[in-house]
Amino acid sequence: MPVFSQQPRRQRKALFEADTFHRRRTMSVALSKDLRTRYGRRSVPLRKGDTVRILSGSYRGREERVAKVDRRDYSVTLDNVTGKTADAKLKPLPIRLSHLVITRLNLSDAWRRRVLKVPEGEGVEEETEAVEPSTAAPAAPPAASGATPKKKAKSTTEADE
Repeated sequence: MPVFSQQPRRQRKALFEADTFHRRRTMSVALSKDLRTRYGRRSVPLRKGDTVRILSGSYRGREERVAKVDRRDYSVTLDNVTGKTADAKLKPLPIRLSHLVITRLNLSDAWRRRVLKVPEGEGVEEETEAVEPSTAAPAAPPAASGATPKKKAKSTTEADE
């Protein structure tokens, strides 16, 4: 996807036709000053689980966790950043990458740790924070849908007889 043209038309076309791995590189977000000095990089491709600060708009100044990275639209959905629809439902608002700064990195991926040259002990707390909510979440849905497993269990026992 390297674009060497000065024409906006060709630059837009290159972004529109980019492959997913080129889109990932394009979706890099600036690091905060603390992270810049720590990792020696200016920006990093954004990923789910990173914590970002919003720089402009009505949610300016808030720090939220990235819920979804949409490579097709070059936008990001954050936790607790919603807007109301016409029928008063809350809908996640997509935010452009230029309005964000990364304040905390998700270092659960070994590849990202290697690229940023993160020491072994660093970032372990961030991994445990990311794991705790996921262990609590699966426990709740089976209790809420208790009738479904019982029906499946009866059908399997009937099939065995």
